[in-house]
Amino acid sequence: MFNEFTSSVSALWVIFSFSFLVALTGAMSPGPLLTYTIIKAAKTSKRGYLMGLWIIAGHALLEMGIIIFLLMGFSFILQNIIIVRIIGVAGGVILVCFGISIARDIYLGKIPTDFLQSSAGQEDDTSPFENKGLENPVIGGIMISMSNPYWWVWWATIGFAFMIQFNISFREWPKLLAFFLGHEAGDLIWYLIVSTLSFFGLRHLNKKVYYGVLAVCALFMILFGIYLGLSPFLQKSL
Repeated sequence: MFNEFTSSVSALWVIFSFSFLVALTGAMSPGPLLTYTIIKAAKTSKRGYLMGLWIIAGHALLEMGIIIFLLMGFSFILQNIIIVRIIGVAGGVILVCFGISIARDIYLGKIPTDFLQSSAGQEDDTSPFENKGLENPVIGGIMISMSNPYWWVWWATIGFAFMIQFNISFREWPKLLAFFLGHEAGDLIWYLIVSTLSFFGLRHLNKKVYYGVLAVCALFMILFGIYLGLSPFLQKSL
């Protein structure tokens, strides 16, 4: 009985650890969610170091949905090249618009910089994302994740293969829980590190340098959006 228990715990720990490492490796790769986290953390005047937590909370809600979706047998939908192209175009448009909106606010000087240089007590939390659907970090985490077609492709291929390999299903709910918690823990740790460094680091830059960092992020979003929108059309199948 005891041996069965320890064997079960050991199996769950293996699933958790592998899921954690795979998620951490993916999270550390540059992408739109990373850029969004840097901007939100640097701009938020109070507790910006927690932006990584809230953004990944939204990201985790979306991933919970796609895991349920895959376990219900709909993985073939995400492997359809037409679906991927639709997601790519829609996501690319969202990212390009997001980048353009940031660039426009920089050009017009509409991004407040009162929080720079020891302004931790500032109450103004005006954000360049207001009225653009991305001011809430939880919603932003969902929208930015959904806008990336390669996130969908990753789950339809690597993520789903991982679930099959470890026999993850609704019936084997302890394995499912270990897999989900491990994956989200990997994302959470990295994005908390990013948001903390952004909050305490970028806030000590002068206005020109800060605007320069935002401009680079905006340009990355625009170029990445164009790439995501066009790349699915450059391949015939997944």
